[in-house]
Amino acid sequence: MKISLVAAVAKNRVIGSDNDLVWRLPDDFKRFKAITSGHYILMGRKTFESLGKPLPNRTHLVVTRNPDYQVPEGHFVFPDMQEAFIFALQKGIEKLYVIGGGQIYEESLDVADELRLTLVDASPDGDTYFPEWNPDNWEETYREFHPADEKHQYSFTYVDLKRVNHS
Repeated sequence: MKISLVAAVAKNRVIGSDNDLVWRLPDDFKRFKAITSGHYILMGRKTFESLGKPLPNRTHLVVTRNPDYQVPEGHFVFPDMQEAFIFALQKGIEKLYVIGGGQIYEESLDVADELRLTLVDASPDGDTYFPEWNPDNWEETYREFHPADEKHQYSFTYVDLKRVNHS
């Protein structure tokens, strides 16, 4: 199973504030949908709750310490990342997309096979961060720049990285 982290990350590594995004980038939402549709997505409880409802055409795996936490039928809850990974392996999932938040990214970075990032040209205030990654462990496989425009407050660059070294 391949593990792919998908995130929009500011220059200061901020990814959110008060359990919400700190920007609205419609083209990034479209890319996120294209990447994750039809797949299993793994997230923490706060990220799941920030969505408002399950995203269409995706199976949600939610990590929470609350043993009584409920998700709609067809989605699943786990007490920790390890249990979620075991479930995904037993299901025969080819690729698992990790979509946040900060602690979930931190716990999965060392086992990730790829990073699908949107690097946002901004340094907003926030309370949730994407973990630092060692560039020596990753090879860039894709890059596409998008300038700021009437729909996008900031310029941003899609960057895909694949792991070349585990350290």
